[in-house]
Amino acid sequence: MTLIIGDIHGCYNELQALLDKAGIADDESIYAIGDILDRGPAPEAVLDFFLMHPHAHSIRGNHEQRHIRYAQGKGKPRLTQIITRWVLDERYHDALDYMRQMPLMVELDEARLIHGYYDPQVAPEDQRKNVLLGTKKGEKYIKKQLDVAWFSEYNEDKPLICGHKDYSRMERPFVLEGQVYGLDTRCVHGGMLTGLRLPQWEIICVPSKKNYWKRIRKKYKRL
Repeated sequence: MTLIIGDIHGCYNELQALLDKAGIADDESIYAIGDILDRGPAPEAVLDFFLMHPHAHSIRGNHEQRHIRYAQGKGKPRLTQIITRWVLDERYHDALDYMRQMPLMVELDEARLIHGYYDPQVAPEDQRKNVLLGTKKGEKYIKKQLDVAWFSEYNEDKPLICGHKDYSRMERPFVLEGQVYGLDTRCVHGGMLTGLRLPQWEIICVPSKKNYWKRIRKKYKRL
C-alpha cells in the first residue's frame, strides 16, 4: 500500500493522526505532495519524520523552491521562509539538503504525482519546471496556454495527484474520477489534512486543530 499526502505545511500532529487513521505499516510507502514545512507549528518534527522514515518521501513544491532560491541568493525570502529558518536554526541546512533532493514529479504504477500544475498539451518529460512547482510564473504561463482550468484538460494514461491549491474551494478533496485528485485541503489554515491510499484510491482526512498560520503570522509580525 502507498499513502499520498497533501500539503502538510508543518502540521505534525495532523500528519501523525492521518498515518494512524490510514493504518500505514512500517514497510509501506508514503509520498508527500510538497510544501511540507512552511507556515505550520512543527517544521522540525515534520523534517525529522521525512529524514528518518526509510519509506517516506516528498516531491518539491513552490515553498521548497523558494528556500532553495533564497539560499542561492536569488530574491528576497518571504515571511514563511524567514520563520522556518528561525525555527529550524542549525537544522536549516539539513532541510535545504533534503529540499534539493526532492523530485519535481514521481511516476508510480497507479498515478503521477506533482505539486502544482500540469500542461496537458505537453508530454510529462517536457513539462516546465515552474509549472510543476506551481510558482507564480508557472501559473501565469499555464493560464496563458489554456482557456480553461488545466485539470479539466488532463487525459493521460494514468491519473494525476496534485496539491498546492484547494480546487474544491471548500477545504475538501478535489476529485475528477480517474483523472485528477487534488489533495490540498488547507490544513495549516484550519481545514483538513488529506491522504489518498493506493491502490484502493481511498481518500482519508483528519481535521486540523486550528488555523495555525493565522496565529503564527500574527505572532512573528509583532517581533
